Amino acid sequence: MSKPGKRYRAASENIDREATYSLEEAVKMIKDRAKAKFDETVEVAMNLGVDPRHADQMVRGVCQLPNGSGRTLRVGVFAKGDKADEAKAAGADVVGAEDLVEEVQKGNINFDRCIATPDMMPLVGRLGKVLGPRGLMPNPKVGTVTTDVAEAVAAAKGGAVEFRVEKAGIVHAGVGKASFTESALQENIQAFIDAVIKAKRRVPRARS
Repeated sequence: MSKPGKRYRAASENIDREATYSLEEAVKMIKDRAKAKFDETVEVAMNLGVDPRHADQMVRGVCQLPNGSGRTLRVGVFAKGDKADEAKAAGADVVGAEDLVEEVQKGNINFDRCIATPDMMPLVGRLGKVLGPRGLMPNPKVGTVTTDVAEAVAAAKGGAVEFRVEKAGIVHAGVGKASFTESALQENIQAFIDAVIKAKRRVPRARS
């Protein structure tokens, strides 16, 4: 079995894995240990104690991070006519209808977030096997199937983070960068925690 690397050992030094740290303490520890040559992403992972194999145990939603995510997202929008124009004006990177469906079917996926107007969903639905595994399938529950494409594009560009519970009952997402101030990271993390808790309240108690 390989041993942990030097960077891992240095980062984990003086951390008590059995202790519970406050959000302020945890953020300070993250900032103190960010030594990479690039701007590291700060992630939050939460064990929700649910079983997503049951449809009524699925926890998903979207969180608008107050200080942004630190990422530059490429946003794709399936829309026609005026809605396509609105999406372009709002800053969408890729906009189309049947032509965009064809491109995605060919494997050309040039976006990190996908938005669609309701009238486009019969077409977009054909892309479930392509977009679904990548977590890109538009969904009205997280605001990515909407007639207000301008607002959805602005939210995605401004730091909206989607989350969805995984098979092990864990949800995680990037909530900022190590270069953020401590207060900015704390605000983002708290906003994400609040959004997940709110989404979980709509789920019945986990089955045994």
